[in-house]
Amino acid sequence: MKKAAFVALVGRPSVGKSTLINQICGEKVAIVSAVPQTTRNAIRGIVNREQGQLIFVDTPGRHNSEKKFNKKLMEVSGRAIDESDLVLYVLDASRAPGPEESAVAALLAPLVARTVVAVNKMDAHGADYALAKEFLSRELSGLAEDRCLKISARNNEGIDALLAALYAIAPEGDPLYGEEYYTDQEVDFRIAEVIRGQAINRLRQELPHSLYVEIADMEFIDEHGVRFAASKLPGARSALWVRAFIIVERESQKGMVVGKGGAMIKAIRQAALKDLRLIFDWKIDLDLRVKTGKDWRHNDAALRRIVKL
Repeated sequence: MKKAAFVALVGRPSVGKSTLINQICGEKVAIVSAVPQTTRNAIRGIVNREQGQLIFVDTPGRHNSEKKFNKKLMEVSGRAIDESDLVLYVLDASRAPGPEESAVAALLAPLVARTVVAVNKMDAHGADYALAKEFLSRELSGLAEDRCLKISARNNEGIDALLAALYAIAPEGDPLYGEEYYTDQEVDFRIAEVIRGQAINRLRQELPHSLYVEIADMEFIDEHGVRFAASKLPGARSALWVRAFIIVERESQKGMVVGKGGAMIKAIRQAALKDLRLIFDWKIDLDLRVKTGKDWRHNDAALRRIVKL
């Protein structure tokens, strides 16, 4: 009988969870950025091996803050942990554990029987595996020795051993997705995330968390030039037209996104299109604009749309 399990990726911001899920899946499933808490939703990446299927759920980095936006992100992370069969706890070997790390470990302590730990960034300057192990021995004392592994997600080192450890404790079951799937994200969500990733990486000094991306309209175009609403899903699709908005909190921030002479938004659009052409088979036409969603991080209705549980 083959194995099948949902695996929640849990850790502090910027420990490399998104890089790891992309490396495991062999495709760009999640945004990777130097900006902490880039991940806002539970992003699923699917791995099919001879042993069975693992569905990895990348979650927002766990961070202590009373802000409404952060609390919403922690809801996403907590729900993913509750609903997953296994937990993959990711630590950064180049950063000494602190109070936030202890808070994550305390959350996972009751779940140690279904937890595997990846000590990531072993390639980084100052990486200290011994310090990480000392922390785990103290905070997760019930963790089996063979469930703590050194990895470098960036360099694709230790990934096979990590997967083997997860498959070893995964329950038996039938796959939930066909072997051709490496993610279950909808087309509009993937496009919005790619655009947001490119925007964040170019504006991270100015607007790291003050923007999100809204897909206003999508139409597929068949080989005869006939347009279809995205929901119609025609059999033959040769192109996809998308209108998207980068939404900021204040009018004064719009100019940063547009840039001098439109240079910034042009760069974001071109980089996003380059990424999207690697993901999708269709020709993509992207109409990208900017608008204001005043104080959206404090608006419950906006947060429900943006942060999916």
